[in-house]
Amino acid sequence: MERDRSRCGCLVNPGEQDENETGAPCPFVTKAVEILQELKPLTGQGRFVFPSHRSSQRPMSNNAILAALRRMGYDKDEMTGHGFRAMARTILDEILHVRTDYIEHQLAHAVRDPLGRAYNRTTHLEERKKMMQLWSDYLSGLKAGAKILPFEKKAG
Repeated sequence: MERDRSRCGCLVNPGEQDENETGAPCPFVTKAVEILQELKPLTGQGRFVFPSHRSSQRPMSNNAILAALRRMGYDKDEMTGHGFRAMARTILDEILHVRTDYIEHQLAHAVRDPLGRAYNRTTHLEERKKMMQLWSDYLSGLKAGAKILPFEKKAG
């Protein structure tokens, strides 16, 4: 991810990295900035927080992320790199009750719209900033030992 200095508090996913090539701004919270600043001495001034070991001009590959997870003791049935996105999407929807269109925008997924994508230019930046703060607070609570709530089944 690269910092977009033209928009305060946003990151922009360059098209070649973004699975849907949206280039959508990505709001972040203070805690995320603090973590990135802590990583800077380890990662340097490069374009990517986690660059490829072959080239600093490319992001770390999915296979490298999988290998790191395996070295940490997660087996293939427990977690994948993409699994973090799926987990976040599920928790934001089912536990934190965030509107799914905000979540989908944040994940850079094409948001389904009755009028079609051609007319939907929404970004919901303010709402997504609130959502990311809610997510940050949720994760901080888990780290501090907060009670973990069970998933609720949706009717239907």
